[in-house]
Formats: sequence, structure tokens, C-alpha cells
Amino acid sequence: MKPNTPWQPAPAASVVWGEDGTPLSTDFDDVYYARENGLEESRYVFVEGNGLPLRWEGCRDEPFTIAETGFGTGLNFLLTWQAWRHLPQPRPRLHYLSIEKYPLTATDLARTAADWPELRPLSGQLLRQYPGLLPGQHRLLFEGGALTLDLWWDEVGDVLADLAGRQRPLVDAWYLDGFAPARNTAMWDTDVIQAVGRLSRARATFSTFTAAGQVRRDLEAAGFEVKKAPGFGRKRECLRGELTRPPAADASVSQTPWDLPAVAQTAPSSALVIGAGLAGCTVADALARRGITVTLLDQGGLAGAGSGNEQGILYTRLSHKHSPLTDFALQSFRFAGGFFQELFHNGALVEGCDGALCGSFNQHGDSEEMAALSKVLAGVPELARVVDAAEANRLTGIEQESGGYWLPASGWLRPGSVCRALVERAGITLREHCGPLALSTSDGQWRAMRGDQVLAEAECAFVATGTGSVSRAGLEWLPLQRIRGQTTQLPANSCLQALRTAFCHQGYIAPAREGEHCIGATFDLGDTNEDLRVEDHRENLSRLAAAVPAWETMLDAINPDTLSGRVGFRCASPDYLPLVGPVPDRDAFLQDFAKLRRNARQTIDKKGKYMPGLYLSTGHGSRGLTSTPLAAELLASAACGEPPPLDRILCRALAPARFLIRDLSRNRA
Repeated sequence: MKPNTPWQPAPAASVVWGEDGTPLSTDFDDVYYARENGLEESRYVFVEGNGLPLRWEGCRDEPFTIAETGFGTGLNFLLTWQAWRHLPQPRPRLHYLSIEKYPLTATDLARTAADWPELRPLSGQLLRQYPGLLPGQHRLLFEGGALTLDLWWDEVGDVLADLAGRQRPLVDAWYLDGFAPARNTAMWDTDVIQAVGRLSRARATFSTFTAAGQVRRDLEAAGFEVKKAPGFGRKRECLRGELTRPPAADASVSQTPWDLPAVAQTAPSSALVIGAGLAGCTVADALARRGITVTLLDQGGLAGAGSGNEQGILYTRLSHKHSPLTDFALQSFRFAGGFFQELFHNGALVEGCDGALCGSFNQHGDSEEMAALSKVLAGVPELARVVDAAEANRLTGIEQESGGYWLPASGWLRPGSVCRALVERAGITLREHCGPLALSTSDGQWRAMRGDQVLAEAECAFVATGTGSVSRAGLEWLPLQRIRGQTTQLPANSCLQALRTAFCHQGYIAPAREGEHCIGATFDLGDTNEDLRVEDHRENLSRLAAAVPAWETMLDAINPDTLSGRVGFRCASPDYLPLVGPVPDRDAFLQDFAKLRRNARQTIDKKGKYMPGLYLSTGHGSRGLTSTPLAAELLASAACGEPPPLDRILCRALAPARFLIRDLSRNRA
């Protein structure tokens, strides 16, 4: 999404149903599938047309990527999932990337899914995580992470240009499934087909229902050997093919490609993760799901630093304009909600003890902003809606006086429980209380060191130690801020027990866990005091009383001297976005992009030089529950050469190297 453009939902598909129940797109005057034989036709054209599942049987140890132009009703994805699921173990990891400009609403998707009873066990899982019309890119994980679905709600030409701009082939098989070329010309544009070729791995295949002559010629020009095959049913022919002559890379450079590594890394088989808080544990989990052996080390205990609070809120940022901050906040919030939902669903987290996705109400005092957002939020009810005080009170179960935002997919979690659930995955070895840790590299291996002692080594390393990241060799330049926060443990009582959702104001409170509410937290930039302070307990109580005047008398009667709590330190960046990505070689960056000091707008046709196999996840501030799961997916995808979960604008906005480029552009480095 372009920054500073108005924020609004993705445009919904306009669907009507014929007398026989066939869904029809009124935008393109074409059917999504034939009701009487839609499953058989899709299996024949796309799954069988790409030689699946036979090809999977020959690559059980390698990931396999399918890209689709036109998600539509999700039928092709569900049939592919079904065919993959029928394979005996071990199966290859499957990555399915689909592009759709006009996604179906969740209601319409559910109606189409009802036509396919045999797919109901799979369509039910899809519907549970479906992002609705939330714009942007959405990663959904199924089968314990062995199956990844990436949904990109955008113009197909823009998405393929974004992906091809990474200059790395990603795709093994293509489902070219836009509406008919005569009715949806943008889906079959020559530039789109060229990008299909550039994104294809060696011997990649495609299949499509159409046999249009221009499509065939464009595919041949993109490097595919094209064959006609018998069509399905009344259709006489369809096209299939294989890449035999990859097209030349696009030589045009519209922006300095500092975010692209000059040397591509191969997928690792082993990894070190330094830091066992939310950032490190989500990275360890994402890597282990890909079959990578992980050693997770911490100088203290699991979730013992910034991730040690008893309760935290799944929180996001709403805005009337697109920006990297807003878009990442919303997309990471959606992913985190689905991520935690699955942990509850499979029993890794226990509702009430480890958290609850009970929704949250966020008080808000700007009535003009809420009025403006109320209109656009109507299109994404799964995300949020504006509520007045009366409705907020009905939802939360308490009496307060403000309107605000209701986020139904939000809730609260105990960070320590999340960390524990994640590290119990097979393939992760946790080493706690290691003392001060350092990293060194030699002969293509990274080593975790305690003094002169090697504690563990692996092919790559991920630093996830909050503000402690700057103490690692080569990372002293990171512009990280350390912000003190103190929480207060408030004993449950008859007034507080009415609360049944998370509640955010200038602080936060959630339903009680084990007889206590964790409230807070203070925000003290530059304060390094690690001791609990009575005045900070008093501040937390005062803010809560201001937010809920009905509780003021009860809260005033509490002696803050008797309360317990916790002091932690948030790690934040100057632009409030986390730092997620490969670690740049600072000296090489300053040399290669030195011309930016004189002209910040010029384009320098050089890729970035990065520390081989070294990655960073830090600066998550007070939103680690929300941002770290998607950040971990971004890192794991980068390390393994997979399709990214975010567009290039967001990847660049999160990249640690952005601060070197910024300082060069301002002539400060």
C-alpha cells in the first residue's frame, strides 16, 4: 500500500448467485466455478495440469511453492491442500501464494464453501483464519506450519512486480486462474506473464483453463514451452507448460536495492537464536517448523526480561492513512491473532490460564477520528468497529464513560506461557542461565560464546535480545531506546470480576489470572532504575481510576505499599517500527552508498552487503505479542529463500539497514 493514501478495506468481489447456485462475478461477468463439476474441473486443469501430486513425491525433502493469479473462492487452494494431505509422510513443505484484487467477504466465502461438503474439514480451517477485506498481505499457517498460505490483496501486476523485484526465483508451479482473458485483461497482461517467467524456478510448470492465442504467445516469450491439452467438459483445449528458457532479469532499477543481499544465502540446517523472550522464541518456532535444528540461548531464564509480565494485550494501531507503521501493525495483529488462536485450538495454550482471545475495548477520545474510521471499518468487521460507551459497557461487562474501538480478535496472553509453548516444539534445544553471551563467526559457522567457551554453533544466528542487542559485536550502531515500565499486580475483587474482556486506556487491564490482574504499565524513557516504586503503583492505579470512574473509590482504598509488580525495559526504535532482517555490514554500507551523503534521492545500482547468516529481531517496544510472530516469519522466510510474507515497502521499513541509509541520506554517517 502506498504511504499517505487513505486507509480503506480491499475492494470486495461483487458476487451474485444464479438460480442453480453458481457464483457469478458481476465485475467480470464470469462464473467462479461450474456448480455441477467445479471440483473435477479445477483438479484436472490446475492440480493434474501441473503434474501434482506426482511431482511432490520426488521432492519430499524440499519445499514446494505454488503461485496463483486469482484466489477467488479458494477452491484451487483447498483441492491442492486435499491432494497434498493424501500423500504419505514425509511430505514436502508446501507454500501456496495467491493474488486477488477483489477478495470475497468472509460471508460469501462461507457460502461458496458450503457447496463442497468433501472439503468442509479444510474450508472450516480456512474460514477460521480468513482475513476478510483487510488490505495487504496475509500469511496463514496450517498443518502445524507445514502448509503456508500467503494471500496478497492487490493488483496482480503490482504484486508480481514487487516479488520479481527481489531478483530471486521462487515458484515451482503456477495456477493461472484469472477470469477469461477477454473479460479480465489486466490478469493476462504481457508484463504479468513476463513476471511469471522471472519468478519461476528451473523447470517450473504452469497450467491454465484458457487456450487464447495471445496468452500462449506471451507464455512462450516468457520462456515456457507451451502445450495444448484437452479441455475439461465442453471446453475444447487448455494450456500447460514448463519453463525451458528463463527470461532475462529486468535491468531497470527504480530504487537503490540496498535491501537485497548481494550474496544469496542457502537455506540453513542449523541455527542459533540468542534471547529467549517473545522475539527469540517465535524465531526459534518459525525455524523449527521448517526442519531447522535450533539452539535457543539466554543469559537468564526463559521469558525473563521484557517478556516477563504476567499479562499482556494483543494490541494494534488504527489510522485513517496507510503508512508502514499502520500497515505492519494491522497485518502483524491479524497474523498474531491467528497464530495464538491455533495455539489455543491445539491445546498448547490453555484458555484462562495462559490467556484468552476474548476481544478488547480500546478507549479513544478523538470523536472526529472515530467518526471517520467508523465508515471504513464497516468493511472489516473482523478487525474492529467503533462503539459508543453503552455498547462498550455491554461488551466489557463494566461501567465506564467513553467510546472507542472494539477489536473482536484481540485479547490477553501471558508471555511466559507463550514462550514455553513455543520452545516445546521438536527441534529446539533451550539453554537457560548461560550468563553473558557473545557471538563469533569462522569458517561459515556462528558460535555462541561465554568467555572463551563455545556453548553452541550453527550455520546462522538470530539476535533477539532487546536493548542488549547493541552489546553484540558489530551492532553498537543500532539506535535503540530503553524504556522503563512498571506493572502492578492488582488482587481480584467483586468490582473487577465483572470485566470479561481486555481493556485498554492509558494503561491496560484484563480479566484476572490466578486471582490477580496485571495492570500498567508506566512509560519512562531514560530511567534505568530496576527497583519497584510505590509511586509507580500509585500512577497505575490512578490511570485506571480515571478510565473507569466507577472503580475510583475502590481503587483509592487500596494501599499501594501492599502491591507487588514488575519492572521491565521495553526496546524501541526511533520510528517505532521493529528492526527485523539481515544485519548489514556497516563499513561496506557506508562505502557502497556514500554518494547518498551528497544526494539522498539518487539511485545507486548496488545491492547491500550483509553479515553472512546473521539476522536481527528487536525493537518491538510494548507490542511484542503482536509483532514478533510475523517478524519471525519474515526472518525465517528470508533465511530459507521463501516468498516473503510482506511487500517490499514493509520489508525495507523493517530492515535494520534502514538506519544506515537514513543516516547517510542526512549526512550523519
